[in-house]
Amino acid sequence: MTTRRGFDLLQAIILLAAVGTALIHLWLAFQFPGGVDPVFVLNGLGYLGLTLLLFLPLPLLDRFRNLIRWVLIAYTLVTIIGWLFVGEKSLAIAYVVKALEVVLVIALWLDWQRAQRE
Repeated sequence: MTTRRGFDLLQAIILLAAVGTALIHLWLAFQFPGGVDPVFVLNGLGYLGLTLLLFLPLPLLDRFRNLIRWVLIAYTLVTIIGWLFVGEKSLAIAYVVKALEVVLVIALWLDWQRAQRE
């Protein structure tokens, strides 16, 4: 996400997948019978924060876009792997979130490849 002409389809996919994932995690955080789950809250806020850093039009962040992109990829993969080991597999919404996360990783990787060519 270096200085580009404008917002394009790939960036829209990244934004929608990341924000969708964040909002679902935040919503799920409040669905636990024992109260709010801080892991889900932090996960949702992490997605929002990293996405904000990736898209904020601040020249100061331009030189860090690739790092931010890779941190968001790693963050997403850790979330997927964590769900594989301890996540609830009986909820349909979990599979929706995992699909969004896979789309996010692929879109971020494609965006990184494009940034390398530019």
